[in-house]
Amino acid sequence: MNILWIKRLAAAVLFSAVALTTSAQKYSGGLIDKTVAIVGNEVIMLSDLEDEVAMMKAYGMMSDKKGRCEILEEMMATKLFLMQARLDSLEVNNDMVEGELSNRIDMLKPNLGGEDEVVKQFGKPIYKLRQEWRQAIEDQTLTQQMQQQIASKIPELTPYDVRQYVENTEVEDLPMVPVKYQLSQICIYPDREAANLAVKERLIAIRERIINGERFSTLARLYSQDPGSARKGGELGMASKSIFWPAFSDAAMSLKPGVVSQIVETPDGFHIIEVIEKKGDMFNARHILLKPEYTSEDRQKGFHTLDSLRTEILNDAVTFGLAARFYSEDPATRTNGGQMADPTTGSSYFEIDQLKPQDYAAIKDLKEGEISEPLESLDNEGRDGNLVYKIVKLDKVIPAHPATFSNDYTLLLGNAKQELQMKAIDDFIDSKIEGTYIVIDPMFEDCVFERDGWYAKFRKTE
Repeated sequence: MNILWIKRLAAAVLFSAVALTTSAQKYSGGLIDKTVAIVGNEVIMLSDLEDEVAMMKAYGMMSDKKGRCEILEEMMATKLFLMQARLDSLEVNNDMVEGELSNRIDMLKPNLGGEDEVVKQFGKPIYKLRQEWRQAIEDQTLTQQMQQQIASKIPELTPYDVRQYVENTEVEDLPMVPVKYQLSQICIYPDREAANLAVKERLIAIRERIINGERFSTLARLYSQDPGSARKGGELGMASKSIFWPAFSDAAMSLKPGVVSQIVETPDGFHIIEVIEKKGDMFNARHILLKPEYTSEDRQKGFHTLDSLRTEILNDAVTFGLAARFYSEDPATRTNGGQMADPTTGSSYFEIDQLKPQDYAAIKDLKEGEISEPLESLDNEGRDGNLVYKIVKLDKVIPAHPATFSNDYTLLLGNAKQELQMKAIDDFIDSKIEGTYIVIDPMFEDCVFERDGWYAKFRKTE
């Protein structure tokens, strides 16, 4: 079993286009198109492969010939999953298709430098790319569902199974548990009410100007604090409502084209919205975003309060936990003495990449029990508009270590199950290669494939 290959296949299924079929005799590379692989009743054209190569290069995921061979192998394996999915009568999830279409375009734009560069790279307008990629993504969703179906057949593991996994795995091959931190905090928010009121008043004035005849796009360029859309007159482009904050998408979907919304609040800030076009669960809209702005006086006041609390705690006048309960303004942590917890998992232990950069910078040189100086950070939403001032106490540090059965059972359980799922998927591919009619063009004979089974499938040259 080659686990690394399976991981690459999974990444390809999630983030890259599978075959983009064409009947044309020539493709954009200017070369004569040809069949490079037949997998059962599925065909992969040279243009399919080159389209995929262009996609991977656009994402910065490929640069050499070896990568082209890997892509061909992944495409052929994907065809095996697709064939089985159709035999099992799996159905396409249309919501997933629309969401992936939008996500793919949205990922490409910053990678290539904007919509114009996407069009230049692929030689086609965005709407045409969406049309061509739709079938590919439908195939992709079927492939994902097929992989999930295979993986779901793995039985639930018992503690005995997990212990066997640990005992049969070399220590250096066991998952490494990274360093973890347990933290507490006391938070003071700036005067959000005043800042929010000020930004709302600015937006109301801008909205009135639009209603009185000024162009939405002009004012978006002048005032919007969304740099990605401001230069385009606030236009966001046609996209699925699922990629926006619920409050934003709900407001947009309720508007008639050309009507300017009332003020809409999201974690990004405050918006006014004008819908250009709606189509099903998708819309294209303009918006103007303004974010609350806080003064130096807010910062000084917050830091002064926190510095005073820190001094009292260090002088044993009050405990950190008691100070948090009385003075912290963060509702999620003050009731439990300031102890922080991951809002998604509920765990009180954080890995480095789970911490906000500002928080980690404040505690990285602390010893257990020490308290940081006052700092400026973000709340749990992590957005620019949610500023917070805080002091952070380093409660406990768990050093990095190889996972153990007694201390890291959940992690080991997940790894053991994942390994079995990967093996099941791996075995499926090997068995299908052996039992499926497959022909590969000899132009790829110098490829180094991960699976030996492919080598018996090259078309014989006369």
